[in-house]
Amino acid sequence: MGLGLVSTRETDYNREAVSTSHYTPLLKGAQVPSHNSETGQLEIIDLGPDVWDEFVVSRGGHLLQAWGWGDFKSRFGWLAHRLALGDQKSGEVRGAAQVLVRRLPLGSMAYVPKGPVADPRDRDTWTGLFRTLLDWCRQRHLTFLKVEPDWEGEHPQAQLFEQEGYRVSARGIQPATTIVVGLEEDEDDILKQMKSKTRYNIRLAERKGVTVREGEEGDLPLFYHLMKETRDRDEFGIHGKEYYLQAWRTFVPLDRARLFLAYYRDELLAGLMAFAFGSRAYYLYGASSDRHRNLMPNHLLQWRAMLWAKGRGCTSYDLWGIPDEAGREEEDMEEVLGRGGLWGVYRFKQGFGGRVVRHSPSYDFVYSPLLYWMGTRVYPRIRGARGGRG
Repeated sequence: MGLGLVSTRETDYNREAVSTSHYTPLLKGAQVPSHNSETGQLEIIDLGPDVWDEFVVSRGGHLLQAWGWGDFKSRFGWLAHRLALGDQKSGEVRGAAQVLVRRLPLGSMAYVPKGPVADPRDRDTWTGLFRTLLDWCRQRHLTFLKVEPDWEGEHPQAQLFEQEGYRVSARGIQPATTIVVGLEEDEDDILKQMKSKTRYNIRLAERKGVTVREGEEGDLPLFYHLMKETRDRDEFGIHGKEYYLQAWRTFVPLDRARLFLAYYRDELLAGLMAFAFGSRAYYLYGASSDRHRNLMPNHLLQWRAMLWAKGRGCTSYDLWGIPDEAGREEEDMEEVLGRGGLWGVYRFKQGFGGRVVRHSPSYDFVYSPLLYWMGTRVYPRIRGARGGRG
């Protein structure tokens, strides 16, 4: 049950400017409610899919801010909107925020998953993005805006949330804590960073005859059958069959996703869908059978997904979520989580040797306090019943 982050350390970002000189502003000449930058006034601009993704990737942005993610979610009750800010003088893209809007039983919410996207040190652009989002939602009479930034720990612009009137949210949508495995080293060194038991299980699966192959669209019904089996056994929420089909059709043709299936003697034992965007890869959806669990197919499956990600140039593989209590002593973790599903998920992912990454909190801006109070209690139940991540 698998995310990757942009570190707030002084990272070497791709500084090559993304030009927007051939795009027309959404509001011709409209200036963003922010103070002037050193290079020029910011304004709302209109971007196409390719330039949008180019910019998001250039700033190390998250899969959930990819243009395709918005198209994908638009098939399942969300409406995707893209807001971009550009420098009026140079035509350079400075910031972007993909906003997903959904009707609730009472009112509507706007959601910015793992965004906005901008240089972490560009205070002018962050200010402009926060204020533009607020005005955009206010004009549409939304109940509240939820922003889940793709920030690891403290961020240079975190105080802007409070200054602009956002509040720390009691509930997030995406996992707040995850494990990210680095893929920059060679294969042997990546294996060496894993727990010895995990390395052993990968080799055991290979030795015992477990094979992993890339699935086709026609394999999705088999994968979904495994998803239902996992749901019933481990009490994890899942999406409907159409959700995984549309994920495939959206991202596989773009070479941004793969379905991996583990077999033993022609019997399907486990499967996962891995995604990649820029230099970051993500494990989003996975399932396994109760049969032949002693052959450790899930360990080999994850390893093959990591090799795919590494082969296409990714430098990290996000295992997409562990319990927020992670980081405590293991004895305490076991006491908190018990010996059941969450503890097992944590131990399994921990074995791959990645680092624990804690995201900064999500933030809400409330336009209608009464509807917000009611809606935030109803919506999580609906989402929980539908299940799924992302």
